[in-house]
Amino acid sequence: MSTPTSPLPPQAFLVKICGVTTPDDAAFASDAGAGAIGVNLWPGSKRFVGDEARAADVLAAVGPGVLKIGVFVNAPASEVLAVADRLGLDRVQLHGDERAADYTAISGPRLVRAVRVSAPASFDDAAPWHASLFLYDALVSGYGGGGVVAPWALIDAHARRPFLLAGGLSPENVAAAVRATRPDGVDVASGVERAPGRKDPARMLAFIRAAREAAALL
Repeated sequence: MSTPTSPLPPQAFLVKICGVTTPDDAAFASDAGAGAIGVNLWPGSKRFVGDEARAADVLAAVGPGVLKIGVFVNAPASEVLAVADRLGLDRVQLHGDERAADYTAISGPRLVRAVRVSAPASFDDAAPWHASLFLYDALVSGYGGGGVVAPWALIDAHARRPFLLAGGLSPENVAAAVRATRPDGVDVASGVERAPGRKDPARMLAFIRAAREAAALL
């Protein structure tokens, strides 16, 4: 796997646009100020980027200094590492029911671990993982991208830092979410779309601006 970029600086606030499926959307999000672009490499997702050639085209449009993150669900560690190396991913996001013991080769700076939250016990899933970031999402049927708002109060009380907040975020509620949970960054997919996997440029720009403005006031 290619050498990952360094962990986030202490004062950095990361805005991740996830489920990007076109080079145009990747380029626009980068230019608009996103700090990370996520491509979904799980075939079961409505935002599956497609084969690796298509994923490579999308990632090639990501601007300099913007993290390239691949989202995987229950793929073997060897497969995750091989795909990450071929695509030049900076981070891999594990968003399924993976066991930490099976992914020790991916722990540390290269790993974003997703945790689906519904109750205080949900946070036990984070305990065995050594990750550069945790991503707290709503518990929905499937593996994210459902537009369901995560339980902000629970996340504020129990989150393991550093973390990204996900789950039902949009330009309309991201400022309130940032104030409520004080995350190290935010992650959005459906909240800035016109259709699954097709982003709306105006909504991406509004989301990025609202998130960064709210974070600056923390």
